[in-house]
Amino acid sequence: MSTETQLKTATLRLVPRSADVTIRAGVEGERHYSAIFHGPKPTIREDDDTVTVRYPRFRGGPPFWHSRGEIRLDPSIAWEIFVDGGVSDLAADLSGLPLRSLEIMGGASDVEVTLPEPAGAVSVRIRGGASKVNFRRPAGVPARVRVGGGASKLTLDDEHFGAVGGQVRLASLGGENAVERYDIAVDGGANRLSVTTEWNGSGQR
Repeated sequence: MSTETQLKTATLRLVPRSADVTIRAGVEGERHYSAIFHGPKPTIREDDDTVTVRYPRFRGGPPFWHSRGEIRLDPSIAWEIFVDGGVSDLAADLSGLPLRSLEIMGGASDVEVTLPEPAGAVSVRIRGGASKVNFRRPAGVPARVRVGGGASKLTLDDEHFGAVGGQVRLASLGGENAVERYDIAVDGGANRLSVTTEWNGSGQR
């Protein structure tokens, strides 16, 4: 059994709509996170095991979508990441971070996520549609993909689909029955969604 299942769990919440954010593993310490923002800054609050990054709704002044930020999370903790209100221009290198789950409410566009080795079946979900979203997982890690509402330009490893209507369900080799895997779901349709693997040291996927 992976030692990740024994780790303390914390939650990162980004609310509401977030833009131009980078998330990656940081340095262990007393705080669960560190953050740097350029331009209009969100408020950040840490309550117990939840870090909330809150972007005020736009009411004049500099647009919040001109803000750029980087959030580093403590890799000694397993994380649940939740985005409420949608996200655009998100780069998440979670390869060094124990991940319990990732959920985006309100849609996602221009998103790049590098996933870590999973401990068990890890849920990744987008509600509200996805456009130009790429998930990369470690070589040899199976994945199941479900898209509700149809898909255009959908890729799972070496499989490519131009346009598919209705409910779409796909699985990589071994994905249906693997204990340690990614379950990736998109509700609301997808355009240019890809789920692929990183190259390993032998040059194989």
